[in-house]
Amino acid sequence: MAGVFREDDEADEQADLNITPLIDVMLVLLIIFMVAAPLSTVDIAVQLPTSSAKVDRRPDKPIFITVAADSSVSVGETTSAAYRIVADIDGLTEANKDTRLFLRADTGVPYGDVIDVLERLRDGGYTKVGLVMRDAGRLVPSTPGFITK
Repeated sequence: MAGVFREDDEADEQADLNITPLIDVMLVLLIIFMVAAPLSTVDIAVQLPTSSAKVDRRPDKPIFITVAADSSVSVGETTSAAYRIVADIDGLTEANKDTRLFLRADTGVPYGDVIDVLERLRDGGYTKVGLVMRDAGRLVPSTPGFITK
């Protein structure tokens, strides 16, 4: 009852709180956050080939699969065709699928080529594949990951 006066000429105080400006400010902030949120998750450049992980003991005769800068694949010291990788590894491991393999790739190799080699190994039954990376100037095999189907 704003504007009602009594006989003693004192105005009654209005007990309602005006929340319209508060709602306006909240809507503006909501719009700002809705516009700014997608901009904060733009492509992030990463460089993955280094690690500070604890070094595992290397086997006596490790089997390295190498993907060179030109995407050629080598098993051990011999260059192999992509379709023959599993056959060449079977010859070295006597078809023991539990043998730990080490995969190393040049930093310029496309990610898809490395994944293609991993897929061929998984399809051939080899699931214990460790990735080799450079740490403080030396080659370090990572803890072997398990490729799941």
